[in-house]
Amino acid sequence: MRPDEAARATTDRSTLRPTRPHAGGSTGTQALRPADERLRTLVREIDLDVPGSVQCRLEGLLAERVKEAHVADETFGRDIADRVARFALGGGHRIRPQFLWWGVRAAGLPTFDEVVAALRLGSALELIQTCALIHDDVMDAAPSRRGHPAVHVDLAGRYEAGSGRAATRFGESAAILAGDLALAWADDELAALDLPAPQANGVRAVWARMRMEMVAGQYLDVQGELTRNRSLARSIRAAYLKTALYTVERPLQLGTLIAGVREAVARALCAGGRSIGLAFQLRNDLLDVFGYPRGETNPVGADVRSGKPTYLIALTQARAEADGDHRAMAILRDNVGQPDLDDSGLNEVRHVIERSGASRLVLDKIGRLHAQSMRHLASVEIDPVARDRLVRLMGVAAGKDAPDIAREPARRAGPARTGADEVAST
Repeated sequence: MRPDEAARATTDRSTLRPTRPHAGGSTGTQALRPADERLRTLVREIDLDVPGSVQCRLEGLLAERVKEAHVADETFGRDIADRVARFALGGGHRIRPQFLWWGVRAAGLPTFDEVVAALRLGSALELIQTCALIHDDVMDAAPSRRGHPAVHVDLAGRYEAGSGRAATRFGESAAILAGDLALAWADDELAALDLPAPQANGVRAVWARMRMEMVAGQYLDVQGELTRNRSLARSIRAAYLKTALYTVERPLQLGTLIAGVREAVARALCAGGRSIGLAFQLRNDLLDVFGYPRGETNPVGADVRSGKPTYLIALTQARAEADGDHRAMAILRDNVGQPDLDDSGLNEVRHVIERSGASRLVLDKIGRLHAQSMRHLASVEIDPVARDRLVRLMGVAAGKDAPDIAREPARRAGPARTGADEVAST
């Protein structure tokens, strides 16, 4: 049975329930039945390619949803549903479903129902991410995403002839609806979960919390762009809400809930996920300023031009203020938040960041957060395959052994300075 067949299977699921321990539980002693062997084969296939397995699930799901949309209305299906499906299927590293899957696998061999739930919920995470990115591009007025026109730009272009500004406004409005559709499809997947009531209720509660946290983090971003609030504590809070929780901790937690992992084990995994999720966001902040790895199509300097209140910029400003560096403060004031900032202005901001020592402090913080996540992971007994994969996945998220920041900071940071470094050490 292939991973894509698992989500559609109508087999008597009781024949596919293996005897297996949950993390920290007792070990079963019954001999494996043929159904157990089939399940082990299926799980091994997913283990080898979690993104591909989720992609298979998404392809089948979205084919059905797009067909339904075309039945409702051909124009709506062509303009909105088709674009949502292409966006969801067209890119991304599927990092959230990977953390969810390895949260499930922490307990050992899952049951067939748990495999189906993991693939279904992994697809739902990709759809809520589709919603977030489409809306994010509208809010940021981003022209492109993944090397292609952003959804709102693409839709405006379809009706641009003779419409001018009206087409731009239409594109933004239609893209908001496209994001809403992706979110609705994500919630449909959640509603279709077939799990025992305690697990299902726990998953729904965490899902609801995750959606609200994601929106809260995005709001802190856009509100910070307007108010230029670059508080260190606020920037860390936004990073936790929009990335650390949404990208790593909550997907891991959802996986542990599906599999019924013991509470102490789940707490340790979630704590490690929170640390690595923050490291992931801090690394992205650095990459936005100094350049992405080869093959990445994100525009460099987008956060600087939008004035996004990242921890990197907040820390740079705090250190400039502590040093009484009025020139650095003026460069930040005049360049950060300027949509038409040219490469020369961006280079000035880079120089200030490096000279303040903020870039080195952020790199050091990423290292500490990664070490924290490894300590949490080492503190509990989980399935050895899941442990190995989580170690690797967390390392990738933190950029360990990946020299993908284009410019090494010019010099190491100096001695610690006031409250800026106190927050940097958290």
